[in-house]
Amino acid sequence: MTTLSRFRLPCGAAAVAILASLPAGAQTPPAGAPAVRFLNPPTIAQPRGYTHVVEVTGPGRIIYVAGQLGYDVSGKVPEPGDFRAQATQVFENLKAALDSVCARFEHVVKFNTFLTDIRAQIPIYREVRDRYVSTAAPPASTTVEIPRLAREGALIEVEAVAVLSPLPNAGSGRCY
Repeated sequence: MTTLSRFRLPCGAAAVAILASLPAGAQTPPAGAPAVRFLNPPTIAQPRGYTHVVEVTGPGRIIYVAGQLGYDVSGKVPEPGDFRAQATQVFENLKAALDSVCARFEHVVKFNTFLTDIRAQIPIYREVRDRYVSTAAPPASTTVEIPRLAREGALIEVEAVAVLSPLPNAGSGRCY
């Protein structure tokens, strides 16, 4: 089984996927120290660009980011019809959303991605996504093709789930 441990949270997280038992030789975190493990079981075809199972153990925060479109802060599409520009804007929007709760892409454990032309768009999507996430331990991911998105001209939408520790300065307005 391919097991990657991307990071240990100082205090953090609820299970996104819980495995019934840990494989022999798996890392066991010290008492009270939660961990995130990225697993690709040998009994499932090896994935390209995502992880099949992300296991989170310990207390902390789960952040759900609603689907982000390729619209800038003013609500406009930077370059209508340009998938790469929209995908880049989507990841910049995700980055801003994560930052608002003191999170980063390293905390993302799951993406749900919606594309309007999967065959043409997925190579570009992966290229853009890989500039933001760890390619050694990418988040679990589901990508589907749909006929259209809720807003006219939108070509991509991405939701994210992140897991991280409780804020050390809760209520102070400071992240770190």
